[in-house]
Amino acid sequence: MNDFDFLHGSWDVANRCPTTPLGASPAAWMSIVEFRQYTLHPGSRETLIELFEREFVTGQQAVGITVGARFRDLDDPDRFVWLRAFPDMAHRRRALEAFYSGPVWREHRDAANTTMVDSDDVLLLRGPGFASEPDTREVVATICYPSDAAAFGTYADQHLGPGHALHCTEHAENDYPLLPVRTGEEVRVWFGPAEPPPWPIRRLRLEPVTTRPRAATEAG
Repeated sequence: MNDFDFLHGSWDVANRCPTTPLGASPAAWMSIVEFRQYTLHPGSRETLIELFEREFVTGQQAVGITVGARFRDLDDPDRFVWLRAFPDMAHRRRALEAFYSGPVWREHRDAANTTMVDSDDVLLLRGPGFASEPDTREVVATICYPSDAAAFGTYADQHLGPGHALHCTEHAENDYPLLPVRTGEEVRVWFGPAEPPPWPIRRLRLEPVTTRPRAATEAG
């Protein structure tokens, strides 16, 4: 089991996002989730991943951030994708302030920032979060831009289940502006294969990061 195990629950009829599983409180279940996509300098992804796994996972957990899945984009060697979650927006602000003013980030931020071209491609979502099962080799993430909430609800009822970990746009104001998020968009994000929806989508083929070394290097 992991921090983001998805349980069967009730559904928000308007948005078709899961609300509360049986036996759980809403505050403990639905999270504020950041879906973060970084564009990196060529050849620097493994450098960032090593630093991230060694320092930033436990460093964020220490201030109350739930660090979810981390991925290599299989179609772009210079993309790193990851998720993190917070109980609510107030906790998010406090946790981000604590981490980015704290000793772990201060010590390692220059090394991390050196690898990055762009770290501002961030979707602010509400949902259960996501972490892949052990030994999973590939995860498909779908970012969908539905034009009709009711029609999307029908699609979700027919094609998406709890295992897809459906997330919806969180429209609360970003109250930690030092870290920008994308605004003015209405998206749905889910994980795993599903019937293609009749709206624009982006599909990401992602390889989960593990603590075990890769069989081959990015250059090899």
